Amino acid sequence: DTNAGTYGIPEFGTRFVRQMLDETKPATMDELVRISGLSHGTDVWSGNAQELIQSGTAELRQCICTREDIMNYLILSGVDTKTAFDTMESVRKGKGLKPHMEQAMIKARVPGWIMDSCCKIKYMFPKGHAVAYVTMALRIGWFKVYEPKAYYCAYFTIRAVGFDASVMLLPEDGLRAHLSKLNERFRELTAKEKDQITMLELALEMNLRGIRFLPVDLYRSGAGVFRIEAGGIRPPFTALAGLGLAAAQSIAAARDERPFLSIEDLRGRVRLSSSVIEMLRGQGCLAGLPETSQMNLFDALLA
Repeated sequence: DTNAGTYGIPEFGTRFVRQMLDETKPATMDELVRISGLSHGTDVWSGNAQELIQSGTAELRQCICTREDIMNYLILSGVDTKTAFDTMESVRKGKGLKPHMEQAMIKARVPGWIMDSCCKIKYMFPKGHAVAYVTMALRIGWFKVYEPKAYYCAYFTIRAVGFDASVMLLPEDGLRAHLSKLNERFRELTAKEKDQITMLELALEMNLRGIRFLPVDLYRSGAGVFRIEAGGIRPPFTALAGLGLAAAQSIAAARDERPFLSIEDLRGRVRLSSSVIEMLRGQGCLAGLPETSQMNLFDALLA
């Protein structure tokens, strides 16, 4: 739903901010800081700066985006520093413009649209916070562009609560189908389902960049950490819906001691429930592993 490649980037990955990026097309650090200010303010973007930009009244660089924009603009326009500071404080708290502030702005020939914009604002973000957020986002964005496997591994390990390998390992068409179904009823979704949209978007983007999820493997998967492999990214045991971290750690610890002789051996050493065994079987994790450790006479003679 966007041309922005900011899926999974803090502060710039939400649907709301991606739309802002599409509309403003930022090209500089300063413009990204402005977008961060707009996205964290109240009545600063919607019904305000967005309309000014869409109508051609102002460009992004001219809009009031952070608290300091007001004070700095007024001082440069010739308003005395005390009045400029007081105006910034009044606007950022949602109290609008007092008569003496309006008079000072009129005297300094401040455009009417700026004064109108100030009167609409309910809360403004400090520029220092916006700079810190953008700096962090750019650092993470660097890894996403230049070290994509490391980025996706870190993202899914830390953020992918409720990751379901049976869905995320689907090909591109399957991922798009799941996304489409969720987006059709977006307003009705629970917080958990909205988180799933974010994961599906990242998984689809990953596929389009030529990086694939590999199947969960009894001997290659980690307990709870995604791993980089030559063929793609290997999800951990916890990527299987219903398999918790404690059980995943038990599987990893047992297999590191010695290989499993059979499904019976796995069940006995790790004490997994029948439902977890069936889930592992359904995901192909137990392929090639015999049901029991017993050997019949015929097999013994062949051996």
